[in-house]
Formats: sequence, C-alpha cells, structure tokens
Amino acid sequence: MKMSNQGAAVSRFHCGRKKEHKGARMRAPGERPGTFVDGVRWRQARTRAGSGASAVSLSARCEARDADVALAHPQMLPERAAFGELVARSAAARDSFERMERAASCSATVLLEGETGTGKSRAALAIHRAGPRAGAPFLVVDCGALPANLLESELFGHEKGAFTGAIQRRVGAFEEADGGTIFLDEIGELPAELQPKLLRVLENREIRRLGSNTHQAVNVRVIAATHRDLRAEVQAGRFRADLYFRLAVVGIPIPSLRERPEDIPLIVERILAGLGATPAQAESLTAPGFLAQLQKSAWPGNVRELRNHLERCLVFQSALPPGGAGAGLQPATSRAVDASVTYAESRRRALEAFEHDYVEALLKLHGGKVSQAAAAADMDRVYLYRLLRRHGLKS
Repeated sequence: MKMSNQGAAVSRFHCGRKKEHKGARMRAPGERPGTFVDGVRWRQARTRAGSGASAVSLSARCEARDADVALAHPQMLPERAAFGELVARSAAARDSFERMERAASCSATVLLEGETGTGKSRAALAIHRAGPRAGAPFLVVDCGALPANLLESELFGHEKGAFTGAIQRRVGAFEEADGGTIFLDEIGELPAELQPKLLRVLENREIRRLGSNTHQAVNVRVIAATHRDLRAEVQAGRFRADLYFRLAVVGIPIPSLRERPEDIPLIVERILAGLGATPAQAESLTAPGFLAQLQKSAWPGNVRELRNHLERCLVFQSALPPGGAGAGLQPATSRAVDASVTYAESRRRALEAFEHDYVEALLKLHGGKVSQAAAAADMDRVYLYRLLRRHGLKS
C-alpha cells in the first residue's frame, strides 16, 4: 500500500494492512522517518466493519490494490475451504485462497510470503493448475540451493564452452518452462549479482544464455516464494527494491499454522489420507483429545512439521504427544532479545540463530550423515550443505 507524504524524505514502505476478524488493521512500520499525520507519528488504525479503507481517519491518502478490496469487508470473505491440495476454514487462510484463485486467472507475477513449511510450493502448484497454463510445464528452481554461477546456468541456460565443464548447450528453466510457469522458491536467497539479471527477464520477458550474445523471448508465468521479510531485506539493502516490486505484483501471504489452529483438523484429515492411513489409524489420530493437543502446539515447522509428526505416529502406531520427538532439537536455554534494534533485524538474528542450532542438532541426531539428516528434515540435501557453509558447521 502506498501513502502520499508531504515530507522531503520518506521510507520505502509506509503502510501495511492485515485482515482480521473484525475488519482490517492498518499499521505504519517502525523504521525512520516513519509516517506522520498532522505532526503526529501514526502507528496503526482499524477500519470499521462494513466500511472501506477510507473509513480510517487519516489525512494521508491510501491506495489499495484490487486484490485487497475484500480485506476491509468481513462479509466478503470467501466461503471455499479448499484450493488445490490446501484446505482451511479460518478467515486468514480462506482469504489467501481467494487471492490465489484470482491470481490463477491471469498471468501476473505472484509473490508467496510465509514461514518455512506453510505450503508455499503447494500453493504455487495449485495456482498453476487452476489457470490457463495448467497443461504447460511447471518448473521449480530453489534459489537457495545452488551457488550463483550454477544458479545462473540453471535459470537461463548456457552455450557449449561458456565456462569450464560446459561440454554442450544447456536449456535453462525459463526456456524449458516456455508457455508454462516457473516457480522460484526461496527468492530471498537469490545472490545479489543475479538480481539485476532476473529483473531484466521480468521486465523484458527474454533471456540470454551464458556465453551467448543473443536474447530469446520467453512466455513464462513467474511465481516466487520466500520465508524472509523481503520488505525488511529491501530496507536493509540486501534485496533490490525494483526487483521486489516486479515480483510482488500480486502478493499473497501464507499464514502460519499457529495463526489458524482451527484448520488443523482439516489438515490432519488431508495428510492422513495422503499417507494412506487405515480407518482405524485415522480414527485414533482424529480423536477430539488428540486434535486438541495438536491445536495447542506451536508448530514452528508449520504444516511440514505436522505432517512429519503424523507420519511418526503412524510408524509407532500411537497418538504421540506433539513435540516429543523434536524436543531434543530445541535450544537448552532461551536467547536474550535485543529490543534496541528494529523488529526486522531482531527477527533476522533469531532466524540465523535458529538455523544454526537446528542444523547443528540435526546433524548430531543423525551422526553427521548429511543425506540422512536432509531426508529426516524434509530438506533438499544441497540446501542443507548451503546452511552448513553459511553457519560454519562441518558434517
């Protein structure tokens, strides 16, 4: 959302809006210089039920995108409880489904934002399958799994002899997905040197293979996903603002599992069906008491962690309490929070600390065997190696 401001210097992002049960909350970010109205620093306001964004009493002007129209109108929340393989009854998730359905009908670039394990890859596939490109290729590229030189070749391809080891021409993912969709997972990990190259592809819809002097047009729908706060990354100078705006034509937040505990019974049923649970097993793992335990759990790994827990229950033929098998992966002591830094910086530090502790404990649990550890964590082995290098850990 944009806000007009009479000041000489403003931050890149001035207003964010989040749907709630009683309407929508509009909040100004905490970075300097901030958002001021009539000389008073503005932090947040709530729209009245049944009113539009203009009901917020501000002299600043707010411009909402078409995809955001339903946010301030509880009575306009979508009624559907499924989109592709995703199921929900919560307002937050159903609103995301509505955005996905609208995005599927066009070819606009989509940015899926949510924590790890919330189902962003499944959402991307559902958008592709619900749109006019459903019969065309759907290619996935994990931007955090490869070093910059290999990732560039993976995305755009290369000519024979373009670099050492390039013994033949290689078609890149953009070219291979022509007519279909390319899903750029973990776009927040895209190396800085590749960001302007991806920007040119999004702007001109053409690619140039490594080692080639000619450009080739591509007809590709782009869906990107990240677990990072890209706006905070832009503010910190780690992600290009122009690339962010090119990616976030249609921004779709994917809520975490702890934000929608009422969806857990539906998700459990869907997961158990996918795991081939017998009727007796399904009855045990959908009992009200067991579901109540699941709903009270924090699930930092979100739906992926829930799925792993249910699979563990099937293996041991028992309704195991949440967190039992993963308790050893938690840090022994809680980390101190430095409230003197911004929320975004504090969150980034906490995420890095969690990554370090988790990977270290994961390897210890599996005796340093990377392949086994990656499989147990439902993580790509190459990405696990990347985390090891990032945090200076050895297998």
